[in-house]
Amino acid sequence: MEWETVQVQTGEDGALVIMQRPERRNAFNPEMIADLTAAFKALRDSDTRLIVLTGAGSSFSAGADLEYMKSIKEAGADANRRDALALAALLEEIYTHPKPVIARVNGPAIGGGLGLVCACDMAWAAEQAFFAFSEVRLGLVPAVIAPYVLRALGERQARRWMLTGDRIDAKTALTIGLVQGVAPLDALDRSILEVANSLNAAGPNALAACKRLIRRSGEETIESVGEWTAELIAELRGGAEGQEGMAAFLEKRSPGWKRVAGKLEGDKARDDG
Repeated sequence: MEWETVQVQTGEDGALVIMQRPERRNAFNPEMIADLTAAFKALRDSDTRLIVLTGAGSSFSAGADLEYMKSIKEAGADANRRDALALAALLEEIYTHPKPVIARVNGPAIGGGLGLVCACDMAWAAEQAFFAFSEVRLGLVPAVIAPYVLRALGERQARRWMLTGDRIDAKTALTIGLVQGVAPLDALDRSILEVANSLNAAGPNALAACKRLIRRSGEETIESVGEWTAELIAELRGGAEGQEGMAAFLEKRSPGWKRVAGKLEGDKARDDG
């Protein structure tokens, strides 16, 4: 699958979604926001078990494209609102996606690009990668990405970095929980492959259900979610996947869905930069 600004490489182990604007450091424009949204929607009903999101070349995403910013600056309120809603729809599509989504942060992730990282389920970064919520230094705020930042970092860390706009290096990003792993660029794919193996060992329906469980449990009170969690586990226990998983455990064998991941390397992403 390929769009003008996004390429999707699929295999039995997962899908690699590559932002393809390396000459612009994979900065956003309306076309790329639309292409990313379409790509993630297309992967919803696919057989792929997980998704890795990365950028071609030496950057993950530098946020808004300069020419794009010029046009937005001069656009009216309605155009700006439509633009913001398009980005909001993309972030929601990633955050609520039934497949686990891993951000492969091969280089800088700035502004909206950092919002993409926060919308993913987890993130691994190259040692030279850095991050920044640069909006306040432009007289703006990271409005659309804020809900995902708060969920990824917590309020205290979000205040520290969103209010100052300071650069976050990869080591600090790991310390504050923005990313879950840091590795040299040439070892980044091996690190991601380890977690891909773990994800591929899990039941695919269970992964989608677990994502719903985490999201709803974090958004609702214990009282309001209690009955739903009981119904969820009862449904999964009685379903084909849950029955197979429990039978495999009791019989000391691998469940039918389990396979070991082969390769999930961003060769194309590296070669295009």
